[in-house]
Amino acid sequence: MAISVSVTYSMSHTNPNHSSERALDFNANWSFFLGDVPEAKQLDYDSSSWRTLCLPHDWSVEHPFRQEQAGGATAFLPGGIGWYRKAFYLPESQRDQITWIEFDGIYNNSEVWINGHSLGMRPYGYVPFSYELTEHLRYGAETNVIAVRVDRSAYLDCRWYPGSGIYRDVKLVSAPKVHIPQWGTYVTTPVVDSARAEVVVATTVRNQDDAPQAIQLATSLQLLGNEGALTSSSVERIVDAGAEVTIEQLFELHDPELWDTESPTLYTAQSELISDLGQDVTTTTFGIRHIRYDSDTGFYLNGKPTLLKGVCLHHDGGCVGAAVPLAVWERRLRKLKALGCNAIRTAHNPPSEAFLDLCDRMGFVVQDEIFDEWDYPKDKRKNYKQVAASAETEGYTRYFREWDCRDTEAMMRRDRNHPCIVMWSLGNEIEWTYPGYGDAAGYWTEGLKANYYWDLPPHDDDKRREVFATDERGEYRLAESAARLAEVVRAWDTTRPVTANMVMPSVSQFSGYADLLDIDGYSYRQVVYEYCRERSPAKLIVGTENWAQWSEWKPVLDHDYVAGIFIWPGISYLGEAPAWPQKANDCGLLDLAGFEKPSYQYFRSLWNEAPMVHITTIRLKDSCYRVDGTGSIVENPDNPRPRQWLWPTLHEHWNYGEGEEIYVEIYSNCDSVELSLNGRSVGVKNLIDCEDRIFRWVVPYEAGELSAVASSTGSPDVRGSLATTGKPETILLSIERPQSPEAAGTAVHLIAELADADGEPVRSTEREIAFSVDGARILGIDNGSSYSVQDYQSDRCETHKGRCLVVLKPEGDRSTFTVTASGPDFRTVTKEFNNDLE
Repeated sequence: MAISVSVTYSMSHTNPNHSSERALDFNANWSFFLGDVPEAKQLDYDSSSWRTLCLPHDWSVEHPFRQEQAGGATAFLPGGIGWYRKAFYLPESQRDQITWIEFDGIYNNSEVWINGHSLGMRPYGYVPFSYELTEHLRYGAETNVIAVRVDRSAYLDCRWYPGSGIYRDVKLVSAPKVHIPQWGTYVTTPVVDSARAEVVVATTVRNQDDAPQAIQLATSLQLLGNEGALTSSSVERIVDAGAEVTIEQLFELHDPELWDTESPTLYTAQSELISDLGQDVTTTTFGIRHIRYDSDTGFYLNGKPTLLKGVCLHHDGGCVGAAVPLAVWERRLRKLKALGCNAIRTAHNPPSEAFLDLCDRMGFVVQDEIFDEWDYPKDKRKNYKQVAASAETEGYTRYFREWDCRDTEAMMRRDRNHPCIVMWSLGNEIEWTYPGYGDAAGYWTEGLKANYYWDLPPHDDDKRREVFATDERGEYRLAESAARLAEVVRAWDTTRPVTANMVMPSVSQFSGYADLLDIDGYSYRQVVYEYCRERSPAKLIVGTENWAQWSEWKPVLDHDYVAGIFIWPGISYLGEAPAWPQKANDCGLLDLAGFEKPSYQYFRSLWNEAPMVHITTIRLKDSCYRVDGTGSIVENPDNPRPRQWLWPTLHEHWNYGEGEEIYVEIYSNCDSVELSLNGRSVGVKNLIDCEDRIFRWVVPYEAGELSAVASSTGSPDVRGSLATTGKPETILLSIERPQSPEAAGTAVHLIAELADADGEPVRSTEREIAFSVDGARILGIDNGSSYSVQDYQSDRCETHKGRCLVVLKPEGDRSTFTVTASGPDFRTVTKEFNNDLE
């Protein structure tokens, strides 16, 4: 579908949550064994000696980091083969019903059996799937057994840490033979404004009986959390034996409460299906909102121009691996919200349903992405196109041609129902792997001196076309594969645009690839925004992968046809690490433990209007700057400031040697900042004079307090400070609890900080802290450093920047838990906490 100069997408989207009438949480009481046991698929296999656990589960993160057992791509954690089994009973009353099992994701190459009967396999680890169990089930006192084999023996199959096992939720669903199938409800709003909305609920009804059935479908709408229907509709039909029908019901709502990033109001649609074979009830959560993309002026949400202040996120949660408790994601998203972030790109795969539910409730817009690889693999060791194949790096490309459309369809059918999703992405930097693209781009052509990130394409238009036309092309064509995927996306949803993260747009524009996209997504290509806009003036641009740098955000402010950016990444993630002992990518605005980094504070000054000021420091000799002969602070040519993924090393403490020259870097969105040392002014600087919106000073160190006061006309002043601290003598313990009922009980975050005799946090030195917990169990422990290879499954941790994180799971229905923290050279602290919501 080509996009015109201005295209409107009006939508209300749903999250098809099965109500309690038919869906059973199937996460509890699974047996697990790490190793290959082929006979475990049989009904009568004795697994009583296996470990018992609750899902979601990631076995890789339970192991220590080992240089020899895996590669940096997947965080030096192992893969392997694992088996899961679960025994369950069904009452005789369900014998005449249809029963299926829903997996939201298994990583990867899963095979499933019910009572010894094979149900099938699924190679891709990031998509949901289901199997019908009915014909093989037993009822009454007879036992049923689900068995799942997971094969991640190719432990370097991904460019980041994917986890291993049944790492997302599982549900068991039973319904009458006439029922609403999985993902059978779809809600759209063809008309949306503040005065009126039209809501269309399209419900699929499936008759698996051998006779025609008369049905009544009653649907009612209400505000989420409120009792009483706002409006309702009932229709009757005859559904033939073995047939499916889709019934559309139109509703009109006056003065609707619209979903947006500031007020993410949600509604529910309850569908009650009645036939002689029984009643089937589902509840669908949806939000009413209107999106529009204009190729000249950007993105509009409910008619309001909205810059995409986005981040890319991988799916791991640091020390908990890929099986991420909802409370972990809630805490992380809460911090991104405070930053001013309003958009998320799910890199480079569909996330869990629970993650999208959270984005719906918290008010993030989402770009949902399906693949990182298509026909040709990427090299997991060198992070480029594959140089040589090996058994341990074999990934999804082996199955792509067989499964690509089915996996894309699974993403679409589940995810098209979320109000948060505002665009679909077919893939990430796919051009890497297809012959012809790199040569035609010209940056890597011998004899041409052009920097890919900072220079315009070295070949002119004619030369690019000539090289592309004459180059060896290989078996597959990128544009043809993209067309297959785009067709599937548009078959299931035409209310949102299709994009992709293009890494060589100067070639993709004429190769046919970009023609298949409604919006051009660019990966680190801000240098060619204007260049490509001249060649494709009717296409809106989104920076779908960008550095956390002013050079990436400034073009958004300068060019209305650039709708926004997605910073790589919002949160540091496991894997994609260059060499031992680095276990993770270190570029996030938040670190692995979810602690804010200096780059976070910088982008808070760009993206958040609430007045703020934040101070960072480092010895001048260790910084990226020096003082020239005129007294000006200039960049140090021997240690230049990073311009791409990394942020310069900076500290958040005021502990140095007397008289040392200290470089001070301050972030603020106020008009001016005055810096003072022990009450004496060091000077005032104005934002208008700071080209990159960073305030800089060089100050001779003096113990005491370094403070900054930031001012703007018409706003109250804000103040930040750093004070000299003593040596660590005690530990400060605090917790961050979930804020939502959905996340309650899934995890609690314990923060442990070194403190001096006055109780002030010490950020300039490190110590090991040991923990003893009563009333909760430790899910993971980490200090946030990408270079720490301490065991995540431990009761102790050496701090990083004076602190560490313990993720706890409260036990049973206990209302409190107690934590004791100790170390060899400071006071032991014991503190009791309750499990209440914040």
